[in-house]
Amino acid sequence: MPTLFVVVPYFNEPRTLAACLDRLQSAPLPADWSRHVILVDDASAPAGRAAADAMAARDHAGFNLLRHPRNAGKGAALMTGFDWILARAHDEDAALVHDADLEYDPTDHAALVEALSSDPMVAVFGDRWHGVSIRPGIVAWLHRTGNRALTTLSNVVSGLRVHDMECCSKLLRIPLLRTVRPWLTERRFGIEPQLTAAIARAGGSVREIPVRYEARGFVDGKKIGMRDGLRALWVIVRERLR
Repeated sequence: MPTLFVVVPYFNEPRTLAACLDRLQSAPLPADWSRHVILVDDASAPAGRAAADAMAARDHAGFNLLRHPRNAGKGAALMTGFDWILARAHDEDAALVHDADLEYDPTDHAALVEALSSDPMVAVFGDRWHGVSIRPGIVAWLHRTGNRALTTLSNVVSGLRVHDMECCSKLLRIPLLRTVRPWLTERRFGIEPQLTAAIARAGGSVREIPVRYEARGFVDGKKIGMRDGLRALWVIVRERLR
């Protein structure tokens, strides 16, 4: 039975963590798949750390808590999770990214897994912008517009054709993850365009599946900002030069 390893990068989300993981672990998967969740605590403050410890204290299989001694960023958390997976997974398994807030709906994971190809070099990305209602307001508009611009540039330099390069929901079979992992170095949100570029460099391709998305604002704790957008722009250009 193949295993879906779900990496959850986590930093100071104590209000949403329990609900997020409960929804994740109860979400259905295709009948022949099992799930293993890897929560990577990126050196949260005491309240966030306590919430992560409370989840780890539950007596259930298929869950591991990893922890950074110092805050290093989302990309660093993903790389920590990926390395843990690659030390244990088999080629028929797959790795998926899922955020620790409640923006994404884990009931979409079954459709993502079902979209996997027998070709291990085909990744599956979520697409938040197909028929999904987006929170009104200038911040949401800027978020969507910025994502479209970065995705367009990413497509130009990578040769891939995706609609939502920045979407958290990225699913890779283990052989593809093993191939791209040595090229991943971005410690913050630049990991999204870098991972996409690495898939293209490996000769891989991407399928997309619409996913549900409830966008948060900065008041709700959203962390990505203008600096991260500029970094993503630089990463796209740099990866093309490589």
